[in-house]
Amino acid sequence: MPKEKIHPNYAPVRVVCACGNNFETRSTHKGDIHVEICSTCHPFFTGKQRLVDTAGRVERFRRKYAKADAK
Repeated sequence: MPKEKIHPNYAPVRVVCACGNNFETRSTHKGDIHVEICSTCHPFFTGKQRLVDTAGRVERFRRKYAKADAK
């Protein structure tokens, strides 16, 4: 016998990317979903390199290993 009322309610939601692209899907999440990178602007799909560095991680990595190379 199948169990009743165990599945979550799916509702249509809009996914909005930082690049401006948006599309509609279904999710249990209520309201819009905001993402930083989607398939329209991701380097794997576009073939273009785009640096997404919100916390200075790349620069911190370069400084750390520049000191190691100097030794």
